[in-house]
Amino acid sequence: MTEVNRKIHVIGINSYKFEDLSCDLQNLFLETENIAVPNSYFEEIKSWSEENGLLKKKSFFSSKSNNELFNWLRSQKTDAILISRGDPLWFGIGRILLENFSKEELSFYPSNTCIQLAFSKLKIPWQDTVNVSIHGRDSIKLVEALKARPASLTIITDSNNKSLEIIKENLSELNLIDFYDFWLCEEIGFDKENIRKLNLKESLPTNISKLNIVVLTKSKINYSNNNLPIFGISDHIFKTFDDRPNLFTKREIRVQILADLELPKNGVIWDIGAGCGSIGLEALKLRPNLDLFCIDKRIGSKELILENSKRLGVKPKFIFEEDINNTFNKRNLSSFGKPNRLVIGGCNKKTKLQIIKTLAQVMNIGDIIVIPIIDIQTIKELEEELEDKGFKTNLNLIQTYKSLSIAEGMRLEPNNPVFILKGKKYI
Repeated sequence: MTEVNRKIHVIGINSYKFEDLSCDLQNLFLETENIAVPNSYFEEIKSWSEENGLLKKKSFFSSKSNNELFNWLRSQKTDAILISRGDPLWFGIGRILLENFSKEELSFYPSNTCIQLAFSKLKIPWQDTVNVSIHGRDSIKLVEALKARPASLTIITDSNNKSLEIIKENLSELNLIDFYDFWLCEEIGFDKENIRKLNLKESLPTNISKLNIVVLTKSKINYSNNNLPIFGISDHIFKTFDDRPNLFTKREIRVQILADLELPKNGVIWDIGAGCGSIGLEALKLRPNLDLFCIDKRIGSKELILENSKRLGVKPKFIFEEDINNTFNKRNLSSFGKPNRLVIGGCNKKTKLQIIKTLAQVMNIGDIIVIPIIDIQTIKELEEELEDKGFKTNLNLIQTYKSLSIAEGMRLEPNNPVFILKGKKYI
């Protein structure tokens, strides 16, 4: 294999000013004849030679970052410079260069990324931010990131595929419009730098630079239960576990469970495996005279349920942060209200069966047990146990799809299927 002696120097910039380069990079630019520059800022970089009286000594190539660029680089017999933005190895041209040239040929000189500069301007720590690019890519990774609801999220956009409209639509479709502050950062580090916070309930502005990124930061929302719907509360209203943001019953499933519970005006409802309390608390909002018992063994669940109680403007009777088996073994159940409605979620088959055996015998005719299930293998035994205890059962499979905007239009995103086993006591 022929040894290549010349080098390709890939220089990241975050301003069009020659003096903002380090002294070493200024000298490298002055000494190198062949220079490739993205066509979007070709004239600005070419002017560096005019300022230093070197224009006749330079050979500039206007790059569209395609095969023509790679052919031009291969044709150079002496060292060449390729100007890039920010860090070429961070969502930049660096990855593609490494696929087309050997590591020995390439030298990288990163500048601050647009993300670093944006967070420095916003004065927000960024070590935990999630970074996503939809520049020349679809928005699948963006949707996945949004579903995890990180504290901050940065998005590299693409002016050619209506990126801002797609981000806005995805936030709306995932009920996250009020969850995030939307910062539009244009031409970060350059003379026309502009950072503005947009209200996504209004139309997007028309005077937006093609060189932009988006930073999403969690909003500090003062939740008011006055603005909540009567039924079908949005998922984003509920505070959940930071490390497991999707560990709660989604709206579409929650609505069906609440309907199956046939909530009475008065009585007692037990929510076992309550998580953040979404089912029991919405039941209590619908029927304020119910006594609600929430039980969950996860550390921190009581704090979450209390916070969500405030957001919904309701007050559970008891919240136990413990394993239900501990409740059965160490507490005097006769001092609690017998459940007229029982939701069993978030525990294994053995525990579910034990709950039915323990509580079904104290429930009255007309009382209801509802069990959301994701493991199809457990259904038969649970169904048989309910019927053995005098419950008439029925089973529903709930499979929903959510429309999500993409560059080409729309696609349907499936939610995880959930079986809902309902038992109503008749003897």
